[in-house]
Amino acid sequence: MRMKFLASAVWLAAGATGLLTGSLPLRAQGVDSAMLLNPPANSWPLYHGTYDGQRHSKLEQITPQNVDRLGLAWAFQSDQPMEIKSTPLLVDGVLYFTVPDNVWAVDALSGQELWHYTYPPNHGLHIGSRGVGIYKDWVFFLAPDGHLVSLNAKDGTVRWIVEVADVSKGYWTSLSPLIVGNHLLVGTSGDFDNLVGYIRSVDPETGKTQWQWNATPPLGTPGAPSGGNTWMTGTYDPELNLLYWGTGNPTPVLTASTRPGDDLYTCSIVALNPDTGKLVWAFQPSPHDTHDWDAAETPVLVDGVFQGKPRKMLMQSSRNGYFFVIDRTDGKSLLTVPFGPVNWTLGVDKQGRPISNPAKEPAPDGRLIAPDEGGMTNFRSPSFDPKTGLFIVSAHPSYSLYFAKPADGTYGWAGADYDLWSKGAIEAIDYQTGKIRWTHELGEGSPSAGILTTASGLVFTGDIKGNFLALETSTGKTLWHAASGGRIGTSPISYELAGRQYVLTSSGGLLFAWTLPQGEAQRRPTAHTGQ
Repeated sequence: MRMKFLASAVWLAAGATGLLTGSLPLRAQGVDSAMLLNPPANSWPLYHGTYDGQRHSKLEQITPQNVDRLGLAWAFQSDQPMEIKSTPLLVDGVLYFTVPDNVWAVDALSGQELWHYTYPPNHGLHIGSRGVGIYKDWVFFLAPDGHLVSLNAKDGTVRWIVEVADVSKGYWTSLSPLIVGNHLLVGTSGDFDNLVGYIRSVDPETGKTQWQWNATPPLGTPGAPSGGNTWMTGTYDPELNLLYWGTGNPTPVLTASTRPGDDLYTCSIVALNPDTGKLVWAFQPSPHDTHDWDAAETPVLVDGVFQGKPRKMLMQSSRNGYFFVIDRTDGKSLLTVPFGPVNWTLGVDKQGRPISNPAKEPAPDGRLIAPDEGGMTNFRSPSFDPKTGLFIVSAHPSYSLYFAKPADGTYGWAGADYDLWSKGAIEAIDYQTGKIRWTHELGEGSPSAGILTTASGLVFTGDIKGNFLALETSTGKTLWHAASGGRIGTSPISYELAGRQYVLTSSGGLLFAWTLPQGEAQRRPTAHTGQ
């Protein structure tokens, strides 16, 4: 019955959206530094919702007791062949989201399209788009071909376009830009070629470069790696004034003969001064990586007690299969433990870094490795629930065969890997010990949906079969689900408008907005103080 209702509602909502398209005047945007530091409940102005990357909503109207009455408010059909991978941003009742070459502004109460911008045809890699950044009256969007576009938030008209990466060299761009003060921060992708990964700070008013931090030395430096691309959005601590970002794998990827040593600063978590771009500290989850295990996963910032002592912590569930807790003031390790099958290490060194086993390097006759190239987790966002102390991640236990192929040389991929088996699972990790409190199976294959937790005790995510899920945070028990009909490739968000809490999910090229029936919503208290 629920599936039948959902299918009907999707068609009705998509049809209504098609009739109502066009440019409508929007109110001025209230996005400034103060708002980004403390977002109100009626907004989601940053990729992670807040600077700390926790993806935790303080809203409590939708609860474990009433979530089974969640219904579809509206659905929006993008009518694009590529799936939505972006996190929609919400400001002044308007949602902004992307697929490659496209940006939409949609009314968050009705799903009505307000405007749609299309970037010109280009040669960038159209692998996906993580979304926009918003500051003042401007929406910022990275096109696949390395150009940063500034749009008027009111009508989608172009203010300026600047190049931030050279597509002719093999770069592409897909992340959601991050605003910190007067800095618009962007990063690069491009590990099919031997390229230098970097983070660039751009003036949001003019598009001019303010600074650039490079992850690796200039190309051609003897014995040095290339790579370290910065393709996921970082986090920020305003008290320390430190920007935290994960970097990608070194290149050549699987053949490491030309890059001995740790290959700094690839597969690293780096802390940068956002005003200067200067490196303050770095921690390397995968020294001398030879398996394509980027450390670009979200660096989640948590203030709390760790083993009896107050700490400002950074947590990451890394692609290489390890969960890290780091003191984010200085980058020192507090905890390093695996959160799934890991067979490539000899243990952990005194700095909290995994020690690579030389016998698990890619070889001509193949090596059985866990996890696979996709990693124990990846682009899909985790969430941290402060009430339970659980770090909740979409995990990917997996095995594969890695090969080194001398004929492939020392450029780009330089080898091969073949997946053997994998499954998806939501894992709730106790950050104090690294122990897994509960696991919720998602099915065989590779998961793609991220995580949202709420103060009422709910986890929203999706499984491999395309079902939206609401789980109980404390136990992982399924409390609600709805079939979407497609692949879920983004992370949910939640917001409050007109006294009602909404949860926004996507599947394929569709956005879905969920809420409680009107009477049910009015009976529940709602928090009003941020995500």
